[in-house]
Amino acid sequence: MATALVIGGGGQIGRAAIPALLADGWDVRALARHDMQLEGVEQVLGDRDDGDALDRAVGSGVDVVVDVVAYDDRHVEPLLARRDRIGSAVVVSSAAVYVDQNGLGFETDVFGTFPVPIPETQPTVEPGRDSYATGKVALEQAWLASPVPTTILRPGAIHGPGCRQPREWTFVKRVLDGRDVRVLAYDGENRFQTTSTDVLAELVRLAAALPGDRVLNAADPDAPTVAEIARTIDVVMGATSRLVRVPGEPVGDVGSTPWGVPGPLMLDMGAAGRELGYVAPGAYGDTVGACVEWLVEEVAHTDWREAFPGFARMDPTGSFFAYDAEDEFLSGVGHDERHDDRAPR
Repeated sequence: MATALVIGGGGQIGRAAIPALLADGWDVRALARHDMQLEGVEQVLGDRDDGDALDRAVGSGVDVVVDVVAYDDRHVEPLLARRDRIGSAVVVSSAAVYVDQNGLGFETDVFGTFPVPIPETQPTVEPGRDSYATGKVALEQAWLASPVPTTILRPGAIHGPGCRQPREWTFVKRVLDGRDVRVLAYDGENRFQTTSTDVLAELVRLAAALPGDRVLNAADPDAPTVAEIARTIDVVMGATSRLVRVPGEPVGDVGSTPWGVPGPLMLDMGAAGRELGYVAPGAYGDTVGACVEWLVEEVAHTDWREAFPGFARMDPTGSFFAYDAEDEFLSGVGHDERHDDRAPR
């Protein structure tokens, strides 16, 4: 039986990919820093930067390495030093690598203006180690230049159980706080492509079975607007809220969300279908429920800042929950019915 090694098996992507591989008949070995307590998985406790732990994880050889937590090319070098024991690789990168025709992207002062949707042939930032996006490009190029057949996956805004930086917490917390208004910049119509961990798991499963050198976008089949995301989460949680649509950028902190890009960011999934025969496991509304349920469970007995440290770092000033500023804004602005509506039950 073929063996798959999942590096980062305890995180949000790993916990989705491992069951998909097991169901496809793989023997699964996982390298993780903490006990995952997953049945049917050979677990190697340790850090990927520990050569001894990596040797134990690779063992006498694996048919595929699934690396869901690599940051830049420094995470590639130790694996390629053991390439004689690795059959192929599936590596998670990011859609943050893309730039527009003027070199503007995710990390520039002005956000890029991208084609709709973005194909994998879109230009990327230059490789490097000085930022998230440049590091991911260095990661991609190191694998693709190697003799190991490698599938690179570029997801958007990932959602699913196990996330420590869950964007959906923005609206889940509002429901839990009894907050019945959602103030949204850009009229709530901006789109930042979402990616379910179920989507990533399916792509990992297919790519593991069909080794090859390729770069593929990884995204939900729809790209919901921020208003649609807010409404979907309300529906999942049995809540109803009023949407207040603010034209243009946030007013101070008012209207800010983690999907707050000024222009549409949508990923083309055609190549995944052509290369792998990929069929989406469901749209955003079909898959986000598991994420919402997990978020609610996680904060039942733990402060959310401890449960979701990545989100706390992403929003250190609390701009996503600026309730006082919102109330002041709502009391002073004369929005008309065009910008103020209530989500259907």
